[in-house]
Amino acid sequence: MERIRDVTALEAICKQTRRRIIEMTGAAKSGHPGGSLSAVEIVVTLFYDVMNHDPANPHWPDRDRFILSKGHAAPVLYAVMASCGYCPEDQLNTLRKLGSPYQGHPDRRFLPALEASTGSLGQGLSLALGMGAAARLNGASWRTYVVLGDGECQEGQIWEAAMFGAYHKIDNVCAIVDYNKIQLDGFIKDVMELEPFAEKWRAFGWHVIELDGHQIPALQKAFAEAAATKGRPTVIIAHTVKGKGVSFMENNPKFHGVAPTPAEVELALKELQ
Repeated sequence: MERIRDVTALEAICKQTRRRIIEMTGAAKSGHPGGSLSAVEIVVTLFYDVMNHDPANPHWPDRDRFILSKGHAAPVLYAVMASCGYCPEDQLNTLRKLGSPYQGHPDRRFLPALEASTGSLGQGLSLALGMGAAARLNGASWRTYVVLGDGECQEGQIWEAAMFGAYHKIDNVCAIVDYNKIQLDGFIKDVMELEPFAEKWRAFGWHVIELDGHQIPALQKAFAEAAATKGRPTVIIAHTVKGKGVSFMENNPKFHGVAPTPAEVELALKELQ
Protein backbone atom coordinates (compact mmCIF):
# COMPACT_ATOMS: atom_id res chain seq x y z
CA MET A 1 0.00 0.00 0.00
CA GLU A 2 1.33 3.43 -0.92
CA ARG A 3 2.41 5.41 2.12
CA ILE A 4 0.94 8.77 3.09
CA ARG A 5 3.56 10.90 4.83
CA ASP A 6 1.73 14.23 4.80
CA VAL A 7 0.57 15.05 8.31
CA THR A 8 -2.43 17.11 7.19
CA ALA A 9 -3.69 14.21 5.07
CA LEU A 10 -3.21 11.78 7.95
CA GLU A 11 -5.05 14.10 10.33
CA ALA A 12 -7.99 14.18 7.91
CA ILE A 13 -8.07 10.38 7.92
CA CYS A 14 -8.01 10.44 11.72
CA LYS A 15 -11.03 12.76 11.83
CA GLN A 16 -12.96 10.52 9.44
CA THR A 17 -11.97 7.48 11.52
CA ARG A 18 -13.34 9.15 14.65
CA ARG A 19 -16.62 9.88 12.90
CA ARG A 20 -16.93 6.23 11.93
CA ILE A 21 -16.20 5.08 15.48
CA ILE A 22 -19.03 7.27 16.77
CA GLU A 23 -21.41 6.09 14.05
CA MET A 24 -20.55 2.41 14.58
CA THR A 25 -20.90 2.36 18.35
CA GLY A 26 -24.00 4.56 18.16
CA ALA A 27 -25.66 2.20 15.69
CA ALA A 28 -24.71 -0.82 17.79
CA LYS A 29 -25.87 0.85 21.02
CA SER A 30 -22.87 -0.88 22.61
CA GLY A 31 -19.12 -1.08 22.31
CA HIS A 32 -16.07 0.79 23.53
CA PRO A 33 -15.82 4.27 22.02
CA GLY A 34 -13.39 5.82 24.52
CA GLY A 35 -10.43 3.53 23.96
CA SER A 36 -11.10 3.39 20.23
CA LEU A 37 -10.92 7.18 19.95
CA SER A 38 -7.71 7.36 21.99
CA ALA A 39 -5.87 4.99 19.63
CA VAL A 40 -6.81 6.65 16.33
CA GLU A 41 -3.51 8.40 15.54
CA ILE A 42 -1.54 5.27 16.45
CA VAL A 43 -3.50 2.96 14.17
CA VAL A 44 -3.85 5.43 11.29
CA THR A 45 -0.11 6.22 11.30
CA LEU A 46 0.77 2.53 11.29
CA PHE A 47 -1.57 1.51 8.48
CA TYR A 48 -1.12 4.56 6.26
CA ASP A 49 2.53 5.45 6.75
CA VAL A 50 4.57 2.80 8.57
CA MET A 51 3.61 -0.78 7.80
CA ASN A 52 4.32 -2.71 4.63
CA HIS A 53 1.00 -4.29 3.70
CA ASP A 54 -1.27 -4.89 0.72
CA PRO A 55 -5.08 -4.84 1.09
CA ALA A 56 -5.36 -6.61 -2.27
CA ASN A 57 -3.23 -9.45 -0.92
CA PRO A 58 -3.88 -9.56 2.84
CA HIS A 59 -1.86 -12.73 3.36
CA TRP A 60 1.21 -11.51 1.46
CA PRO A 61 4.05 -13.38 3.24
CA ASP A 62 6.30 -10.31 3.58
CA ARG A 63 3.66 -8.04 5.10
CA ASP A 64 4.18 -6.42 8.48
CA ARG A 65 1.86 -7.80 11.14
CA PHE A 66 -0.53 -5.79 13.33
CA ILE A 67 -2.18 -7.06 16.51
CA LEU A 68 -4.78 -5.13 18.49
CA SER A 69 -4.23 -6.72 21.87
CA LYS A 70 -6.80 -4.37 23.44
CA GLY A 71 -9.43 -6.02 21.28
CA HIS A 72 -12.35 -4.13 22.78
CA ALA A 73 -11.11 -1.12 20.74
CA ALA A 74 -12.07 -3.02 17.58
CA PRO A 75 -14.01 -0.06 16.07
CA VAL A 76 -10.80 1.86 15.39
CA LEU A 77 -9.23 -1.15 13.69
CA TYR A 78 -12.33 -1.91 11.63
CA ALA A 79 -12.66 1.72 10.50
CA VAL A 80 -9.03 1.89 9.39
CA MET A 81 -9.00 -1.53 7.73
CA ALA A 82 -12.17 -0.66 5.84
CA SER A 83 -10.77 2.67 4.66
CA CYS A 84 -7.63 0.86 3.46
CA GLY A 85 -9.75 -1.60 1.48
CA TYR A 86 -9.50 -4.78 3.54
CA CYS A 87 -13.19 -5.06 4.32
CA PRO A 88 -16.52 -3.44 3.35
CA GLU A 89 -17.02 0.16 4.42
CA ASP A 90 -20.77 -0.04 3.87
CA GLN A 91 -21.13 -2.67 6.60
CA LEU A 92 -19.31 -0.82 9.39
CA ASN A 93 -22.60 0.05 11.06
CA THR A 94 -23.37 -3.65 11.46
CA LEU A 95 -20.90 -3.66 14.37
CA ARG A 96 -21.79 -6.33 16.95
CA LYS A 97 -24.72 -7.71 14.95
CA LEU A 98 -25.16 -11.42 14.33
CA GLY A 99 -23.30 -12.52 11.22
CA SER A 100 -21.46 -9.22 10.81
CA PRO A 101 -17.75 -9.31 9.95
CA TYR A 102 -17.40 -6.64 12.62
CA GLN A 103 -17.79 -8.50 15.88
CA GLY A 104 -17.36 -6.89 19.29
CA HIS A 105 -13.77 -8.12 19.40
CA PRO A 106 -11.59 -8.91 16.37
CA ASP A 107 -12.40 -12.44 15.20
CA ARG A 108 -10.60 -14.09 12.27
CA ARG A 109 -13.56 -16.39 11.65
CA PHE A 110 -15.53 -13.34 10.53
CA LEU A 111 -12.71 -11.19 9.16
CA PRO A 112 -9.92 -13.36 7.73
CA ALA A 113 -7.65 -10.39 6.98
CA LEU A 114 -6.98 -10.08 10.73
CA GLU A 115 -3.71 -11.52 12.02
CA ALA A 116 -5.34 -12.83 15.19
CA SER A 117 -8.53 -13.00 17.21
CA THR A 118 -7.91 -10.77 20.20
CA GLY A 119 -9.57 -9.30 23.25
CA SER A 120 -8.57 -11.73 26.00
CA LEU A 121 -6.38 -9.11 27.59
CA GLY A 122 -2.74 -9.80 28.34
CA GLN A 123 -2.13 -12.15 25.43
CA GLY A 124 -1.31 -9.92 22.47
CA LEU A 125 2.27 -9.14 23.45
CA SER A 126 3.10 -12.84 23.74
CA LEU A 127 1.58 -13.42 20.32
CA ALA A 128 3.53 -10.54 18.78
CA LEU A 129 6.81 -11.74 20.22
CA GLY A 130 6.12 -15.26 18.96
CA MET A 131 5.58 -13.81 15.49
CA GLY A 132 8.78 -11.81 15.81
CA ALA A 133 10.74 -14.89 16.84
CA ALA A 134 9.27 -16.83 13.91
CA ALA A 135 10.26 -14.09 11.46
CA ARG A 136 13.84 -14.17 12.73
CA LEU A 137 14.02 -17.97 12.51
CA ASN A 138 12.79 -17.76 8.92
CA GLY A 139 15.18 -14.96 8.02
CA ALA A 140 12.23 -12.73 7.16
CA SER A 141 12.39 -8.93 7.27
CA TRP A 142 8.82 -8.12 8.28
CA ARG A 143 8.01 -6.49 11.61
CA THR A 144 5.20 -6.92 14.11
CA TYR A 145 3.33 -4.07 15.82
CA VAL A 146 1.05 -4.64 18.81
CA VAL A 147 -1.20 -2.11 20.56
CA LEU A 148 -1.69 -2.70 24.27
CA GLY A 149 -4.09 -1.10 26.72
CA ASP A 150 -2.75 0.47 29.88
CA GLY A 151 -5.14 -1.45 32.13
CA GLU A 152 -4.03 -4.57 30.29
CA CYS A 153 -0.48 -3.89 31.48
CA GLN A 154 -1.59 -4.73 35.03
CA GLU A 155 -1.67 -8.38 33.95
CA GLY A 156 1.23 -10.70 34.70
CA GLN A 157 1.43 -12.21 31.24
CA ILE A 158 2.49 -8.83 29.85
CA TRP A 159 5.58 -8.85 32.04
CA GLU A 160 6.40 -12.50 31.34
CA ALA A 161 6.30 -11.62 27.66
CA ALA A 162 8.40 -8.52 28.27
CA MET A 163 11.10 -10.68 29.88
CA PHE A 164 10.99 -13.10 26.95
CA GLY A 165 11.27 -10.37 24.34
CA ALA A 166 14.26 -8.68 25.93
CA TYR A 167 16.07 -11.93 26.78
CA HIS A 168 15.76 -13.20 23.21
CA LYS A 169 16.55 -9.76 21.72
CA ILE A 170 13.45 -9.73 19.52
CA ASP A 171 14.10 -6.37 17.93
CA ASN A 172 11.58 -6.75 15.09
CA VAL A 173 8.66 -6.18 17.47
CA CYS A 174 7.30 -2.80 18.53
CA ALA A 175 4.68 -2.55 21.27
CA ILE A 176 2.60 0.60 21.63
CA VAL A 177 0.79 1.25 24.90
CA ASP A 178 -2.34 3.38 24.53
CA TYR A 179 -1.74 5.11 27.86
CA ASN A 180 -5.04 6.96 28.30
CA LYS A 181 -5.01 6.45 32.10
CA ILE A 182 -8.55 4.97 32.28
CA GLN A 183 -9.72 1.35 32.44
CA LEU A 184 -13.08 -0.35 32.88
CA ASP A 185 -13.43 0.37 36.59
CA GLY A 186 -12.10 3.92 36.57
CA PHE A 187 -8.79 5.73 36.52
CA ILE A 188 -5.65 3.56 36.43
CA LYS A 189 -4.19 5.33 39.46
CA ASP A 190 -7.24 4.38 41.52
CA VAL A 191 -7.32 0.72 40.44
CA MET A 192 -3.66 -0.33 40.30
CA GLU A 193 -1.05 2.31 39.53
CA LEU A 194 1.40 1.56 36.71
CA GLU A 195 3.93 4.27 37.48
CA PRO A 196 6.88 4.42 37.25
CA PHE A 197 5.78 2.90 33.95
CA ALA A 198 8.63 3.76 31.59
CA GLU A 199 11.18 2.70 34.19
CA LYS A 200 9.51 -0.69 34.51
CA TRP A 201 9.91 -1.35 30.78
CA ARG A 202 13.51 -0.17 30.87
CA ALA A 203 14.20 -2.47 33.80
CA PHE A 204 12.85 -5.35 31.73
CA GLY A 205 15.36 -4.53 29.00
CA TRP A 206 13.21 -2.74 26.43
CA HIS A 207 14.03 0.34 24.40
CA VAL A 208 11.47 2.91 25.61
CA ILE A 209 10.05 5.91 23.78
CA GLU A 210 7.52 8.24 25.45
CA LEU A 211 5.42 10.66 23.45
CA ASP A 212 2.08 12.36 22.93
CA GLY A 213 0.08 9.65 21.18
CA HIS A 214 -2.00 12.18 19.29
CA GLN A 215 0.97 13.89 17.60
CA ILE A 216 1.49 12.20 14.24
CA PRO A 217 5.02 13.60 13.60
CA ALA A 218 6.14 12.24 16.99
CA LEU A 219 4.67 8.85 16.13
CA GLN A 220 6.36 8.83 12.71
CA LYS A 221 9.72 9.60 14.31
CA ALA A 222 9.20 6.97 17.02
CA PHE A 223 8.33 4.19 14.58
CA ALA A 224 11.46 5.01 12.57
CA GLU A 225 13.54 4.90 15.75
CA ALA A 226 12.00 1.55 16.70
CA ALA A 227 12.86 0.08 13.31
CA ALA A 228 16.46 1.25 13.69
CA THR A 229 16.89 -0.13 17.21
CA LYS A 230 18.85 -3.38 17.26
CA GLY A 231 19.26 -6.00 19.96
CA ARG A 232 16.10 -5.33 21.96
CA PRO A 233 12.40 -4.75 21.38
CA THR A 234 10.87 -1.28 21.55
CA VAL A 235 7.86 -0.07 23.51
CA ILE A 236 6.24 3.25 22.68
CA ILE A 237 4.38 4.67 25.67
CA ALA A 238 1.81 6.86 23.95
CA HIS A 239 0.17 9.30 26.35
CA THR A 240 -3.37 9.70 25.04
CA VAL A 241 -6.79 11.00 26.04
CA LYS A 242 -9.67 8.58 26.43
CA GLY A 243 -12.45 9.68 24.09
CA LYS A 244 -10.12 12.03 22.19
CA GLY A 245 -11.88 14.37 19.76
CA VAL A 246 -15.29 14.50 21.43
CA SER A 247 -15.39 17.02 24.28
CA PHE A 248 -17.92 15.25 26.51
CA MET A 249 -16.19 11.89 26.07
CA GLU A 250 -12.65 13.07 26.75
CA ASN A 251 -11.15 11.73 29.98
CA ASN A 252 -14.58 10.39 30.96
CA PRO A 253 -14.52 6.82 32.37
CA LYS A 254 -18.19 6.39 31.41
CA PHE A 255 -17.30 6.00 27.75
CA HIS A 256 -14.91 3.11 28.25
CA GLY A 257 -17.73 0.71 27.50
CA VAL A 258 -20.87 2.79 27.02
CA ALA A 259 -21.96 3.76 23.51
CA PRO A 260 -23.22 7.26 22.75
CA THR A 261 -26.96 7.84 22.64
CA PRO A 262 -28.53 9.12 19.40
CA ALA A 263 -28.40 12.67 20.78
CA GLU A 264 -24.75 12.22 21.78
CA VAL A 265 -23.95 10.80 18.34
CA GLU A 266 -25.39 13.95 16.77
CA LEU A 267 -23.38 16.21 19.08
CA ALA A 268 -20.17 14.24 18.55
CA LEU A 269 -20.47 14.29 14.76
CA LYS A 270 -20.98 18.05 14.82
CA GLU A 271 -17.73 18.39 16.75
CA LEU A 272 -15.97 16.15 14.25
CA GLN A 273 -17.08 17.99 11.10
